[in-house]
Amino acid sequence: MVKKLLRRWRAWRFPYTALVEITISKDRLLHNLHAFQKNDQNLAIAPVLKSNAYGHGLTLVAKIVDTEKIPFIVVDSYHEAMILRNEGISSGILIIGYTPFENIETNKLKSIAFTIVSHDQLEEISKNLTRPTDFHIKIDTGMHRQGILSTDSEQAITLLRKNKSIQVVGLCSHLGDQDGVTSIFTNSQIQTWNRTTEIWKKEFPTLKYFHLGATGGSSYAKDTVANVLRLGVGLYGLDPTDNKRLLNLKPVLEMKSVISGTKTIQMGEKVGYSATFEAPHEMRIATVPAGYYEGIDRRLSNKGYVKIGENFCPIVGRVSMNITTIDITNIPETTINTPAVIISSETADKNSIENIVKITGAIERDLMVHIPQQLRRIIV
Repeated sequence: MVKKLLRRWRAWRFPYTALVEITISKDRLLHNLHAFQKNDQNLAIAPVLKSNAYGHGLTLVAKIVDTEKIPFIVVDSYHEAMILRNEGISSGILIIGYTPFENIETNKLKSIAFTIVSHDQLEEISKNLTRPTDFHIKIDTGMHRQGILSTDSEQAITLLRKNKSIQVVGLCSHLGDQDGVTSIFTNSQIQTWNRTTEIWKKEFPTLKYFHLGATGGSSYAKDTVANVLRLGVGLYGLDPTDNKRLLNLKPVLEMKSVISGTKTIQMGEKVGYSATFEAPHEMRIATVPAGYYEGIDRRLSNKGYVKIGENFCPIVGRVSMNITTIDITNIPETTINTPAVIISSETADKNSIENIVKITGAIERDLMVHIPQQLRRIIV
């Protein structure tokens, strides 16, 4: 309550107009969550909010899903868990990334589970942990990034038995090629996972959560021993798999700004750093006060678009750190403070995340998490 009052006081005392504003659609986000929940009712859907909720805003998204029927929220770090608890989020939280032992031993946050991500970490915890703590054990099923090798399960179980403070409540792994063209590697991981879960179930009959798949792995659910799906990119409507079409997923985020200036340039004149654009004729151009610092990928230079009204204006010249220049020749009525959409939430638009991916060769997640955390985000 005190924090809310302070925020309201600051907004009243120090009003300002943001140059760049991000809107997050509550209805679309819940639509995406519910679509996955309805698609497979045997799986509990755990929203993944790591990395500032994939650029969408950690606390904003958490407040939307906190009242939904979910097993827990997934974050990457203890710091993210602290932020959520400080903001009054009450759902259980799974920290799926590596957590230093001192943070585990001194943790005072309620309803928190940590993930043991390596055999080395397990050895350290089994020797030193003195406080009862919930853990999910990560199994390496073939991706060979994090996790205890499935073949080392018996050794790991022996270490866990030595320390009664380690309360094993979940088992997890990760598919390394769930978005791939072929399923050969994924199927081998699933087979390894299914065998391994049987070993762990026998040793820990109180195990509650089993989760292997993330968004892209949802299509493999029927073949997998699991009762939880970690929903990351799909929650935000940006699933690169067939789920987007089959479940009618809807992008949640839109980035907006305004025109900060206009001018006419003549044929042959250059625009931007390194003079990479030369006007082929007399042109009307405009600047948008946002650049690669604000999340406009530099690879969009001379290739991307900004939307004004129903018009898609080509980006001309290099995207600068805080400025992008666009061609407004066909919409001469554009003036200073005309609204401009930098990232559209409509998939078909030339400046949607999906189409920016095609232009840049990046992936949706890479583009979204590079949108700076301090940019104003509002729920609509």
